[in-house]
Amino acid sequence: MNVQNVDYTQPDAAACFVQSLRETGFGVLRNHPIPTELVSSIYRDWLAFFNSAEKSEWRYDQGRQDGYFPPDVSETAKGHAFKDLKEYYHVYPWGRIPDSLRDDILDYYRRANEVASTLLGWVESETPPDIALNYSEPLSQMIEGSQQTLLRVLHYPPLSGSEQPGAVRAAAHEDINLLTVLPAANEPGLEVRGGDGTWYEVPCDPGQLVINVGDMLQEASQGYFPSTTHRVTNPLGEARLHSRLSLPLFLHPRPEVVLSSRHTADSYLKERLRELGVI
Repeated sequence: MNVQNVDYTQPDAAACFVQSLRETGFGVLRNHPIPTELVSSIYRDWLAFFNSAEKSEWRYDQGRQDGYFPPDVSETAKGHAFKDLKEYYHVYPWGRIPDSLRDDILDYYRRANEVASTLLGWVESETPPDIALNYSEPLSQMIEGSQQTLLRVLHYPPLSGSEQPGAVRAAAHEDINLLTVLPAANEPGLEVRGGDGTWYEVPCDPGQLVINVGDMLQEASQGYFPSTTHRVTNPLGEARLHSRLSLPLFLHPRPEVVLSSRHTADSYLKERLRELGVI
């Protein structure tokens, strides 16, 4: 599976990156503008939050979908029987955030959004004209004024050995949004499925960004950009005792944006949230 590792600063970065998305649904970037030190600091501080009793005071609001989602309401991936072995916090600039964690996480949200917007512009510029005709408006306009772009702080707790057989940290799934921007996690485990059905490990080298196509971009491009299936596997050996943290930014259009004759962004998102059992 030829997922390209692209230098964000190279002259042909846009063409190489979008080619990787087109061929695999994934791309990897290095030398990007997001400081590695900021990501490491966020992982450290949010791990302390997840290990504290305070997290229960920030339980999510079902209507707003912001705040802390405990393991008992974790997502069940479409087609799977067990909830994922994870807990997470949904960060929106307008949402509730503990004061001690606010500055760094909103700084990251802003920086990651800027990178995601640039990458969506790359996708737009490299889309063949006959495919671009399917877009109801330019991709870069779809996110203007959007309040839906979600930053999720994910914690996969150490494994106790008492997990249900078949339960995994994140069962195979596709993302719902346009693009997902993910800095390297603090532990390995992310895998992507190739066209031949083989699972490939995604490196978690510090300083790299992993980007994947979501269902909304696949829908808007009528399948030209594939939304690729991925998962987070359960670790073995000593690694079972380690927490894993990751920080995906899910780039979302405004709710009224028309993706296709079948869906607006809002109808597609709500369909998926119902499938996941969180609304």
